[in-house]
This record gives sequence, C-alpha cells and structure tokens, in this order.
Amino acid sequence: MHPLVFKEILSVTMILFAIIDILGAIPVIIEMRKRAGHIQSEKASIAVLVLMITFLFLGDELLGIIGLDISSFAIAGSLVIFIIAMEMVLGVNFFKEEMPEAVSIVPLAFPLIAGAGTMTTLLSLKSQYQTQNIIVGIVVNTLIVYLVLKNVRWLEKLLGPTGLHILRKAFGIILLAIAIKLFRSNSGL
Repeated sequence: MHPLVFKEILSVTMILFAIIDILGAIPVIIEMRKRAGHIQSEKASIAVLVLMITFLFLGDELLGIIGLDISSFAIAGSLVIFIIAMEMVLGVNFFKEEMPEAVSIVPLAFPLIAGAGTMTTLLSLKSQYQTQNIIVGIVVNTLIVYLVLKNVRWLEKLLGPTGLHILRKAFGIILLAIAIKLFRSNSGL
C-alpha cells in the first residue's frame, strides 16, 4: 500500500471542490429545503460519500452492466440540472410534492452534488492519483458538503430574502449554462 501524499490529497480535494461547487449550489439547496420542509444533511452527505466511493471503484463496470456510456450518463444528469435551473429562473415547480427523504437523495445528493461531472472527474482522477489519496479527498469534500447542508438555515438568514432572490436567479442562469455545457460536451454538438 502506498503512503498518503499530502500534495495529491490537496490536488484531489481542490479538483473535487471545484467540480462539486457546493458553495454555488447554496441557492438551490435553500430552494429545495423550502419546498421539502428540511433537508436531511446526514443522509445526503452519506449518500454523496457512498456514491463517490462506489463510482471510484465500480463506475466503468456499473455503467457497462446497464449498457450506458459515460456520455449518456452525463446527458441524463444535465437534463435534471437543466430542469432545476429552469425552476430557479422562471419561478415554477416541475418537481412537485417531494418528501424530505427523497429530496435529500434525488436531486440533491445526485445529480446536484455527486453528479455526472463529479463521477467523470473521479474516473479521470483514478488514472492520475493513488486511490487512497482520492478517498481522503472525497471524505474532505463530503465533510464540507455536510457543513454547508447543516448550516443552510444560517446561510439563508445571512443572505436575507432579497439576497436569496438575486442569488436564485443568478445561480439559476449559471446552473442552466452548466447543464447546457455538460449536454454539449457529451452529445457531440
């Protein structure tokens, strides 16, 4: 077994942090919490951790078993993100009557936090870094996700209604652009 390498852990952590973009997802998380009543931060964080570690070890095989390639997987994730973004920009609800248990897993843990971008990044990190360093990076990012989810009410109070409204619209457009980019880069358009 190879020793843990701090430089690799730091690189993996920063790459995953940028891809997961939990800070950019705060307006979406607040919106989901309002709709569902609350978000189960522990359940969502555990789901994120399990999804990322499972995909690190079995991603290619899992997609192969069900006959999917990574591009199809990414396009499906981009469509869910697109719908969430449209809700934020237009102020309409496509996902109706979600239960808090369900919201914490879909669409929050997957595909918003541990989505197609994160999964494809994990597969590419596997070829560049030692597995144990990637796992530490995943754990560090899961802790950051947990802290943000746990403190979403405080963040909501900090931003206030006007700040939230502006952030929701702005991040809705950013999320829309991310969904379109993810779709285009995986569809060959």
